[in-house]
Amino acid sequence: MDEKIKEEGKFRYVEYGEGTPIVILHGLMGGLSNFDGVIDYFPSKGYRILLPELPLYSNSLLKTNIKSFAKFLDNFLKHKGISNAILLGNSLGGHIALLHTKLYPQNVKAMILTGSSGLYESAMGDSYPRRGDYEFIRKKAQDVFYDPEVATKEIVDDVFATVNDRIKLIKTLTIAKSAIRHNMAKDLPKMPTPTCLIWGRNDIVTPPEVAEEFNELLPDSDLFWIDKCGHAAMMEHPSEFNEILYDWLQKRNL
Repeated sequence: MDEKIKEEGKFRYVEYGEGTPIVILHGLMGGLSNFDGVIDYFPSKGYRILLPELPLYSNSLLKTNIKSFAKFLDNFLKHKGISNAILLGNSLGGHIALLHTKLYPQNVKAMILTGSSGLYESAMGDSYPRRGDYEFIRKKAQDVFYDPEVATKEIVDDVFATVNDRIKLIKTLTIAKSAIRHNMAKDLPKMPTPTCLIWGRNDIVTPPEVAEEFNELLPDSDLFWIDKCGHAAMMEHPSEFNEILYDWLQKRNL
C-alpha cells in the first residue's frame, strides 16, 4: 500500500473511490493495511474511503493524547473539504472517533466502532511490555486475535520494533494513559450519532461486556457480533464484517 500513500503538508493518507466519505481510524499498533478488506469492498458500493496516518509517534509528547488526535482529524477533514463523514475506528481509532464526535459533532453523520476503547481496554494486560522479549511480544500480538495465525511474523515484527524504540514506547504508554483519562461513559448518553458496533465475541482486549455497555449507553446504536473473532474483526473476518456494515449503512440510508 505504501506506493499509494499521498503526502500533503502534515497529512499522509490513502484514498479510494468516490461518494459518501468513510474515514478510517487505525489503532495504536494497527497499520493502514489492517483495513484492506474494507478498501477492497466499499469503493465499488459508492463510498469514498480515506485512511489518514494518525500522528501517534510524530507529535511532541505534550500533543501525544486522544484530544490532540481528535483535533488532527478535524484538521484532516477540513483539508479534504469533508463536513459530513462516517467514521470507522478500531481500538484506539474508535476512541478517537468518539472524542472527535463529542467535540466536533457537525463533522460526523455516523460512527462504526469495532473493538473500540473509550470505556475499557486491556492493551498489554497488566504487565509492562517487556522490551527485547520477542516471544512475550509474539504472544501478546496473537492474543489480539481468536486465530493466532492472523498475527503474522510481519505484524509481530512491527510491534516488537515499536516497543523496542524508546521514544515510541514512551509515547505508546502516554497514549494508553490518555485513553484511560478520557473515559467516555458520561459522554455517550449525550451522543445521538447513529452508531454501528461490530464486535468479536472472543475479544479479550475490549471484551464483549464493553460492547454491551457501549450499546446500552449510546442513544442510537446497533450491536452485531462475529463469532470466533478477537479484537480486529475487519482483519479476522473481513467478508462478514463488510456484509454487516454494508447492510447497516443501507438500512440507515447512509
